[in-house]
Amino acid sequence: MIEKRFSKGEAIKFGWSMVKNNLIFFIGLFIADGLIYQLLEFISKSAKENIPVLSFVSDIFTLVIQIVIQMGLIKISLRIYDNLRGEFADFFADLLSCLPLFFKYLSGIILYILIVLCGMVLLIIPGIIWSVKFSFFGYFIVDKGLGPIEALRRSSLITNGAKEDLLLFWLLISVVNFLGVLAFFIGLFVTIPITVVAIGFVYRKLLNKTESPQITALSISP
Repeated sequence: MIEKRFSKGEAIKFGWSMVKNNLIFFIGLFIADGLIYQLLEFISKSAKENIPVLSFVSDIFTLVIQIVIQMGLIKISLRIYDNLRGEFADFFADLLSCLPLFFKYLSGIILYILIVLCGMVLLIIPGIIWSVKFSFFGYFIVDKGLGPIEALRRSSLITNGAKEDLLLFWLLISVVNFLGVLAFFIGLFVTIPITVVAIGFVYRKLLNKTESPQITALSISP
């Protein structure tokens, strides 16, 4: 089995470094996200009160926007890792580039939830393991344009041998964001970007550790 241990501290440190270097970008980005969510909530509430027949359409529209924004955050976390900087124009361009992948991503979410729920039914532990095992499916869809089943398979591949580290990593970023909540929620403007970038960092590290031996094997094969 390929050694895939990674430094959780290094991931958080990288996230902090990138957020510090792009602080205005991230604060502006999450303020914009917050305003978008508030607008969507206002539209949904108004539709339910004034035009009940459109409330379902409004809820679907809100869900679509939320998923696209989630995809955009994945994209920007990888862009930060690759280029070490963030630009507002890049984020909005990333949102548009994610639109063709929407149904793949939505299908991936549904499959992931079903897998984890099935695992929870099987005495909970399998659900926890599978939640970690398939946690990077969205990154493969956004980063590589893969279909949901292949994305789940590739997530299983890169997390093989790293599940214990990943479980501790997810717990660590939960603690980081809890500290953001304790700081009168204002801290979330810093802790959420840190964890978003840190997750992209871990994805890239695991992907590189998985692909490098395969490339080496191909290069030396006759």
